[in-house]
Amino acid sequence: MAQLPQTKRAVAFFDGQNLFHSAKAAFGYPFLNYDPVALTKAVCAGQGWQVEGMRFYTGVPDAADNPFWHHFWTAKGAQMGREGAYICTRPLRYRNKQVKLPDGTIHTFLDGDEKGIDVRIALDVIQMAHRNAYDVALLFCRDQDLAEVASEIRSIADEQDRWIKMASAYPFSPATKGWRGINKTDWIKIDRATYDACIDKRDYRPKKSAP
Repeated sequence: MAQLPQTKRAVAFFDGQNLFHSAKAAFGYPFLNYDPVALTKAVCAGQGWQVEGMRFYTGVPDAADNPFWHHFWTAKGAQMGREGAYICTRPLRYRNKQVKLPDGTIHTFLDGDEKGIDVRIALDVIQMAHRNAYDVALLFCRDQDLAEVASEIRSIADEQDRWIKMASAYPFSPATKGWRGINKTDWIKIDRATYDACIDKRDYRPKKSAP
């Protein structure tokens, strides 16, 4: 049996949009307001893990398609970078979607989809495990597409004869009491008090030009 490390090094992997939608459902926040660096430190402190790194992944619209959110993510990403985080972005792909309204009419709207974020996270988790870059892969995400990564991590642990853990952290409240973390991982529930202590007070919205 692999020896338990005295200091458990943790690297956090954030699926930015997945965590936002989870926090919205759990706590009712309509706006992406969490501080990934603060959340990483809070969760790792609660588990007795040493923060070894933080990686943030999200889709970002082109400035011509959505200047507000392009500016928001550029500014927020720059701040996270100054705090030592690694930022990985992917351009959003737009396509027309349709929904049927209660009166029977069809509403068509343009929607941006993320492509490749979960694949990029999976590749980085596996590659960094091979390089012995962490003992704990802490995923702030509930995407079950990443469940098979946990099986691969166990195989790498056996090959390297060392202790490796994969954990899934997610917001939890009475509104989401039936939620599960990523299968085959340890589940860490983020309560309202912990989340609220890690809200980012900075304003990344574009500044209005003076008249």
